[in-house]
Parts: sequence; structure tokens; C-alpha cells
Amino acid sequence: MYVVLLTYTAPIEEIDYVLPDHADWLTKQYEHGNFLASGRRNPRIGGVIITRPMARGKLDAILATDPFSIKHMAAYEVIEFSPTRTAPELRLINEAVVR
Repeated sequence: MYVVLLTYTAPIEEIDYVLPDHADWLTKQYEHGNFLASGRRNPRIGGVIITRPMARGKLDAILATDPFSIKHMAAYEVIEFSPTRTAPELRLINEAVVR
């Protein structure tokens, strides 16, 4: 699984202009089953995405289609982790925990 930290590299006024396109992109990723959670960072310097387990190359390809990426408005830090404990609600998506 991955945690993706987005850090804005453009002024917030430009971010706000592209935000509807980014929100549409997020909706598509949820529809495709790629993302589990996402939201703004506080303070508002970027965002956070938690993904389902997938190959790193697939995640990189998905992130490259984000309007913030296309317009060079955000930097992405991808943190890979292997969850060894999961809340009961998330056990169905955790491929690392033996059932």
C-alpha cells in the first residue's frame, strides 16, 4: 500500500483554479478502485492519498494523470508500507495480512 503526500508548488490561487479537475480525477480513481482515502493537508500545503495495494509502476502512471502533475503544480512523495495490522473494516483490502 502507499501513502502519497502532495505538496503544492504553485500559488494557492492557481491550485484553486485546477481543483475541480483534480476532484474529477480523484472521483475516477475511486471508481476504478485505486484509492481508499484522500484529503487536504493542514495547513493547506497539499494533500494526502492512501491507495489500495498495487504495483508501484501502476501508481506512478496514475499520479502522472493528475491535473496537478500535468500542470506541474504539485510534488509527490510516495511512501510504501506493508501493513501488518489492520482495523476490521480494512482487512478485506489488506493483502499483506494472512486471513
